[in-house]
Amino acid sequence: MDGAGGGREYGGRVTAFVALSCITASMGGVIYGYDIGVAGGVSSMEPFLGEFFPDVYRRMKGDSRVSNYCKFDSQLLTLFTSSLYISGLLTAVLLSSWVTASCGRRPSMIVGGTAYLAGAAVSGGAVNVYMAILGRALLGVGLGFANQAVPLYLSEMAPTRYRGAFSNGFQFSLCLGDLAATVTNYGVEKIKAGWGWRLSLAFAGIPAVFLTVGSIFLPETPNILVRQGKDRLVVRALLHKLRGFQAVDQELDDIIAANILAAKPGDNGMHMILSQRQYRPQLAMAILIPSFVQLTGISAIGFYAPVLLRSIGVGESASLISTIILVLVSSVSTFISMFTVDRVGRRTLLLIGGIQMILCEVLIGAIMAIKLGDDGGINKTYAIILIFLMGVYVVGFGLSWGPLGWLVPSEIFPLEIRSAGQSITVALCFAMTICISQFFLTMLCQMKAYLFFFFAGWIVVMTAFVYFFLPETKGLPIEQIGKVWGKHWFWKKVVGVGEVAVGY
Repeated sequence: MDGAGGGREYGGRVTAFVALSCITASMGGVIYGYDIGVAGGVSSMEPFLGEFFPDVYRRMKGDSRVSNYCKFDSQLLTLFTSSLYISGLLTAVLLSSWVTASCGRRPSMIVGGTAYLAGAAVSGGAVNVYMAILGRALLGVGLGFANQAVPLYLSEMAPTRYRGAFSNGFQFSLCLGDLAATVTNYGVEKIKAGWGWRLSLAFAGIPAVFLTVGSIFLPETPNILVRQGKDRLVVRALLHKLRGFQAVDQELDDIIAANILAAKPGDNGMHMILSQRQYRPQLAMAILIPSFVQLTGISAIGFYAPVLLRSIGVGESASLISTIILVLVSSVSTFISMFTVDRVGRRTLLLIGGIQMILCEVLIGAIMAIKLGDDGGINKTYAIILIFLMGVYVVGFGLSWGPLGWLVPSEIFPLEIRSAGQSITVALCFAMTICISQFFLTMLCQMKAYLFFFFAGWIVVMTAFVYFFLPETKGLPIEQIGKVWGKHWFWKKVVGVGEVAVGY
C-alpha cells in the first residue's frame, strides 16, 4: 500500500504493548523537562541565591546602581545552569552514540536514568556551589544518554501512520516534566526555613527511577534486533506484538533491507554521514534543526522565565505562578500537535508556529524597549500583556519547533547512520543550549529589550529555511524516507538523484 509520500504503508494499530513501551521511554523527556523548569525556578529563589550566589542576591534585593536588565548577570550562576549541557554535550559526542548504536536504545536509557538519579541526589544535598555544579554535570550525563536513545526508540517503535504523534510525545513529556518542576518550585518556595530548593533539585530523581526501572523491562526496537543479527522469527514475533496483526513481513523485509545497506555492527556511521555526498541533506538537518530550536529563544524563556518576570518587577510567588501558566499553555499546545502532525504535516506546523513566534518576539521586545528602563518596574497592565504574549509565543513553539525539533531529525536518518545522526543532533542541541544559557543573561544586560528582536530575526531565517528546504515526511515508513531527497528541487542536486539508495 502506498503512503502519502509515495512510500509503502504497513498498517497496524496502536496496541497497549507499544503504547506502554513508549510511555515508559518518554520518561526521558520528563527528566529533560523537569531540569529546564527546575533550573530557572531555583535560580530565582532567594534562599538559593543567598547561599550560593550572594552577589546576585544583593543586586536583586535592591542595588539601585544595577540596571533591571543586569541584576541576574553572573557567569557563575549561568555556569550552574549550563554545566549540565556541557557534560551532556561531551557524553553525546564521546560515549552515548556508540553505546546506542552497538548495544541498543534500551541500555542507553538504563545508563541515562541511573546517571540522572545520581545527579539528583548530589544536587539536592549540595553544600556549596561546586557540589551543585557537580550534580548538574551528572544530570547532563544522564540527559546525554536519554536524549540520544529515547527519540530513536519512539520513532522505531511507533506504527508508521502514528509516528509523528508518538515522537511528539517526547516533547509532550518534556512539557509535563517542566510543569511538574514549576509546580514543585512554587510549592517549596513557601517553605519558610529556606531549604525548599533542595526538594526541587532532589525530586528530579523520581522520573529517573521510572525511566531506569521501566527500561529494564522494555523490549529493544525491531530495527536494533535486526542489526544485532537476531533470528527473523524473534523479530517477527515482536513486530506482531507491537502492531497487533500478523501481516508484518513487508515491514520486516524493509528493516532487513535497510540493515544490509547499513554500516558494520558497532560502527555508528559517523564517517559515513560526514564523508558521503548522499547523506548531505541529513547532515544539514542534524546541524541546523537543533540549532534553530535554540535560536527561537525558547531556552531563554524556559530557563529564565521567573528571572525575566522578576526583572520587570513581578514578585517571586507571582513570577512562579505566571511560569506555571506558561508551562500549562505549552503542554496543551504540544498535546494538540501530537494529534495534528500526522494529518497536516510537519512543514505546515513549522510555518504556522514560526510566524506566530516572530510576531510575539517583536511585540515583547517593543513593549520592553518602550516601557522598561534601567531602573523601576513596569506597570501591571503591561506586565500582564507581556505574560500573555509569552503565552502566545509558547503556543507557537509547542505546536511547531518544540516537538518537531525532535521528530524530524529522529525520522530522517537511514538505519546505517541513525545513531550517528542523532548524536550530532543531540550534540548540537546541547552546544547551542550552552551558548544560550551561558550568555543569555549577559546578552540581556547588554542588548536589553533588543535581545528579543535578535531572536525574532533568527525565527525569520528558520521559517524561510523550512519553506524552501524541508521536504514533507508524513505518512512515509521510516526506512523509506530517504527517497524524499531525490525528489526535492534543491537536495536532488546535492545528492545526485542516481546516488540516492533505493532501500532507505
